[in-house]
Amino acid sequence: MNKQVAHIGIVTIVLLAALVVGTTYWQTWANAGLAERQDNAIRLVAQFSIKRGKIYASDGKTLLATNVSKRVSGQTLYFRRYPMGTLFAHVVGYSTETKNQTGLEESYNDYLTASNSNLDTVFHATLDKLKGSTITGNNLILSIRPGVQALAMHLLQGKCGAVVAMNPTTGAVLTMASTPSYNPNLVERHFRQIRPLGTCGPLLNRATAGGYVPGSSFKVVTATAALDTGKFTPNSQFNDPGYCIEYGKEVRNAGNPEAPESFGNVTLFQGLQHSINSVFCNVGKALGAGPILDYMKRYGFYKLPPIELPDNEMIASGLYNHGKLLWPKHPEFQVDPGRLAFGQERLRVTPLQMAMVAATVANHGVEKRPYLVQRIVSPAGKTIVTAHPHSIARVMKPEVASELNAMMQAVVTGGTGTAAQIPGIPVAGKTGTAETAAGSNVYTAWFIAFAPADHPRVAVAVVLEHQVGGFGGKVSAPIAKQVMEALLR
Repeated sequence: MNKQVAHIGIVTIVLLAALVVGTTYWQTWANAGLAERQDNAIRLVAQFSIKRGKIYASDGKTLLATNVSKRVSGQTLYFRRYPMGTLFAHVVGYSTETKNQTGLEESYNDYLTASNSNLDTVFHATLDKLKGSTITGNNLILSIRPGVQALAMHLLQGKCGAVVAMNPTTGAVLTMASTPSYNPNLVERHFRQIRPLGTCGPLLNRATAGGYVPGSSFKVVTATAALDTGKFTPNSQFNDPGYCIEYGKEVRNAGNPEAPESFGNVTLFQGLQHSINSVFCNVGKALGAGPILDYMKRYGFYKLPPIELPDNEMIASGLYNHGKLLWPKHPEFQVDPGRLAFGQERLRVTPLQMAMVAATVANHGVEKRPYLVQRIVSPAGKTIVTAHPHSIARVMKPEVASELNAMMQAVVTGGTGTAAQIPGIPVAGKTGTAETAAGSNVYTAWFIAFAPADHPRVAVAVVLEHQVGGFGGKVSAPIAKQVMEALLR
């Protein structure tokens, strides 16, 4: 009898141990794997039984993301639909069964699913659970103007490029367009129908993750360092023979390589107005690479822009070496200061970063945090979060910003950016044209600007890839003009 009791006791202990081990395994080590399995029915029901909040453009009427309900195994599930198709794809992103989430759908998932910690949301979500009602998420109202977004996408049609426009005094992003785009409604079932435009992939948000050589648009950053350090003034004198000597070699101005532009005796003011490479090459040599890099950091280079998109959909602007961000420990011999000064070297920048540069000059030298979401509204219509202007840093003295403003206005009135002129409205801008390969006739074309220059309300950056013979002042400035005109109406 005692042997039987002992055997039963041993079996019981073994079973209890197995139960403990099994429970621990499934609740601890295997739990993460279960949660990640895309075909897990429990996860599917839990995610899609919630009615995600809607996403609207700035007017609060143009619907960018909504839901359609379907009966699955006797339960009502909610799946995403995107009424505007390609127009807002890179900003809004998508939320699907098998492809997970991107864009604002990812970064605001907690609010959209009513799982954020806001007291109003917690109360109503708990009440819905107790009543057995469908949990409904909060709605997002973006800062992006739908009509101008459509215009920007139209102007970029058939091109690889991006447009970013923002309010320089608040940081509100008014337009963020990237082409080629894609239809997020195709992601779940028809992903193969999403095709590139030539070599340009449609899933990349070029506004925040496209790294481009800035060319002469970067001269605004160099001019900031030159003026704010007190090493130069707008009236500082230079002699331009059409080139400057860097490491014993001629660095030529734009134009015919055999006969580059030559301006003779000029000032720094005129150097920016006419985008004279030799002037900025000599500024870079005089300053050294270190101070220019320091002002790049002031502008926000070398870190991800503080905007509400997933980190993996953005890149930091700065110098790159073999695809990796490079912060030189010894810039005095690691970096070519002349080529850095006019936006070449190994620079890679995003359109968002360059829009922030223009906006900072427009805002008297103070950089504002850019944002995409203007308001978050509960299902009952109560505003629970409102975006407020937030200053990141003072990049330069107000008087330096005023000097740069005047210099950039001269670019548009009588320099390289005359195609951006708007009748009756002063515009400040800067062109940029970067070679994609030495000696080629294919360029990356830039234009950054703000208007009205005397009371700025919009700052913009435009970049176009693979422009055959197309300088920034010729192909990008007209796009910036039309976007600014639309935003200023």
